[in-house]
Amino acid sequence: MFSLQLRMFLLLGVLFAIVYAIVVMIGTAMGMTGFYFYLGISLVMMFIQYLIGPKIVEWSMRVRYLKREDNPQLYAIVEDQARRANIPMPKVGIAQISIPNAFAFGRGLNDGRVCVTTAIARLLNPDELKAVIGHEISHLKNRDVLTITILSVIPMIMYRIAWHFMFYGGGHRREDRGGNTVLIGLAAFLFYFITNLLVLYASRIREYFADKGSVALGNKPSALASALYKLVYGSARLDKEMLKEAEGFKAFFVNDPSQAMHEIKELSQIDIDKSGTIEASELALIRSKKIKVSTSDRLLEVLSTHPNMLKRIKHLSDLQAV
Repeated sequence: MFSLQLRMFLLLGVLFAIVYAIVVMIGTAMGMTGFYFYLGISLVMMFIQYLIGPKIVEWSMRVRYLKREDNPQLYAIVEDQARRANIPMPKVGIAQISIPNAFAFGRGLNDGRVCVTTAIARLLNPDELKAVIGHEISHLKNRDVLTITILSVIPMIMYRIAWHFMFYGGGHRREDRGGNTVLIGLAAFLFYFITNLLVLYASRIREYFADKGSVALGNKPSALASALYKLVYGSARLDKEMLKEAEGFKAFFVNDPSQAMHEIKELSQIDIDKSGTIEASELALIRSKKIKVSTSDRLLEVLSTHPNMLKRIKHLSDLQAV
């Protein structure tokens, strides 16, 4: 299996190759100047996003950073997992939102931040919370937070190219070009759709690697599986308005809260004793079973930031056997 870093580098190469091909093709054929201005604006926006991205997350998620004395248990868990991962101690924060979840963000290893929401402590036991923190620490260790930020700007560039040519004629009068500018705009929109799918794919595979990373840090696969089950259950109990408050940031979360109502029905089949948790014995049972994912669920997964939850639990069951 390819490493996460190799997959991410390959995706970066493919996506930037698409951008480069579009730039060369349009620049050579159309001789535009305005196009490069819009491309430059997009790249500048990417740099600005890199600079102020953490602040945007902090403001939107209402993050309050903690000292050790504020929450000794949480601080100790993050400290332990960071030590096991051999990375600098990240900032520890509490997000003042009602969705039970956790997330990591930052510009790099020396700027890492690990946060949990106020609702998560009421759901998870210490082992489950540690497994979730291990998942987030693994995101920082894998450096995929910054990579996914860079990747996500590529569809934005494609969208701007499409908008520019379809509605502004590529910087020249439409009558000088006929339908060429519209065709280029449509092609760019197609590339926008394709690159967006690739970014979603990158987002999904990084979740698998973070799950594996959490187990590598000494956490039980069943603890993480049980935590995911509880987080799905907790999100399913919330009304849609509460879920909307973090819609734009769900890619950062351990799971996708907006899919909770659908996922809870699938995961309830694994909780054989209906205890509200997934025990190691229950996880072992799914290891020997073949997971059947419907066509509609496969299509839904392609358009999602997170893997299908049944497939993800199956992956954790395989890790338990290692």
